Amino acid sequence: MNVEVTPLPGIGVRQDFSIRSGRRIGVISYRDGKFELILSKQDDPDATAASIPLAPEEAGTLAGLLGAPQLVSHLDKQHRDIAGISTRQLPVTAFAGRTLGDTALRTRTGASVVAVVRAGNAHPSPGPDFLFENGDLAVVVGTADGLDTAADILTGG
Repeated sequence: MNVEVTPLPGIGVRQDFSIRSGRRIGVISYRDGKFELILSKQDDPDATAASIPLAPEEAGTLAGLLGAPQLVSHLDKQHRDIAGISTRQLPVTAFAGRTLGDTALRTRTGASVVAVVRAGNAHPSPGPDFLFENGDLAVVVGTADGLDTAADILTGG
């Protein structure tokens, strides 16, 4: 599937793709952590026929229903064609009960947490206030060195 990514300056990012009927379906990820599920009109793929606002928890639950493991597989496939960029699932053992912001991961490693998988449910695009729990897996995108350092930070090793 070809996912079209459209930056929305000051708002967030729109990601959508065409389905068999010719309509487009996708998600707007807002900068404040909220999401909106969108569906285009049948006769105009650029016009929205329906939109459903989702809180981060609702988006995570929906992602889990649609298959959290597919998220990691999809990201891995997308980054396979980009030299030097990889995706890994890393256990978060050193930061249970603390926030993503507490890790300073992007500043320290250049790698980014693009989702957190908790009990089989994906929590996409976690913000700095996302609170880690025991058993969380962070889906991290970055260079090999950045991912190695991120693994050390998240596991306390």
